[in-house]
Amino acid sequence: MLVLDKPAGRTSHDIVARARRSLGTRRVGHAGTLDPMATGVLILGFGPATRLLTFLVGLDKEYAATIRLGVATTTDDAEGEVTASAAAGRVAALEPAALRAGIAALTGDILQTPSTVSAIKIGGRPAYRRVRDGEEVSLQPRPVRVAEFALLDSRPGRTGDGAQTLDLDVRVVCSSGTYIRALARDLGSALGVGGHLTALRRTRVGAFSLEDAASPDEPQLRRHALTPAQAAARAMPVLSLDAAQARELRHGRLARVEAGDDEPVAGVHESELVGVLAVHDGTARVLANMPFSGPPDRGQPEPGREGRQ
Repeated sequence: MLVLDKPAGRTSHDIVARARRSLGTRRVGHAGTLDPMATGVLILGFGPATRLLTFLVGLDKEYAATIRLGVATTTDDAEGEVTASAAAGRVAALEPAALRAGIAALTGDILQTPSTVSAIKIGGRPAYRRVRDGEEVSLQPRPVRVAEFALLDSRPGRTGDGAQTLDLDVRVVCSSGTYIRALARDLGSALGVGGHLTALRRTRVGAFSLEDAASPDEPQLRRHALTPAQAAARAMPVLSLDAAQARELRHGRLARVEAGDDEPVAGVHESELVGVLAVHDGTARVLANMPFSGPPDRGQPEPGREGRQ
């Protein structure tokens, strides 16, 4: 697994393509995209570790962002065309109490309508492609959790055509699937002045932070990689397995373990990830296995060699 710091102006697909060349493998995937404008933590898996990505996509996220009040755009961010600007004096008249109330209303368990230019698929096609082709797109609200929406700083300003604006620097901690530009849009709408996102930096995904991140342009990306066991241990509880348990699970069988019900857990034997497991009533089963890199198991026949001496 790789934790990278995506630069602005490049798509997540661009970063994956760069990693494929550096790592010498086509088998590279990511755990959640970032828009081209956005920067920050992007988790890649390569080789067998791609099997872990599905367990990382749902981790909570943390962002540093700048919301511009006073201007609304077609994409709810700075890359879209301006659709409306607040009337003269409306932004300057915003009271701090109104800002706090607007932010509080978008904190906690909320229903959020994603931007129409999101990657959410409608009939198998991403919404943004339908919008680009001139189609009318309507997305349904969905539940998300905004654990923290904190105002850090604010700055008044003006656009090039003289419209008044107010930039808000914020920190957002949220569930997977939350759109920060939708928060910007909804805050501006609730305050009656319009709003959009001008900057976005993802600072954390679960326990993976910018402190762990390498540049995608590093000439030797592989040396920055976490082992599957190291990556899984940051995303889920770890269950230590003995040799017999590891052998049973590697062969796709159930194994009795001393653990309470939990799903998923990282089953680890001698610092190697055996697989991602589910445990129920003291019995573990494999949700996603990992290839065994050790010597052949002489304790019982290898798969496909039963009865051969």
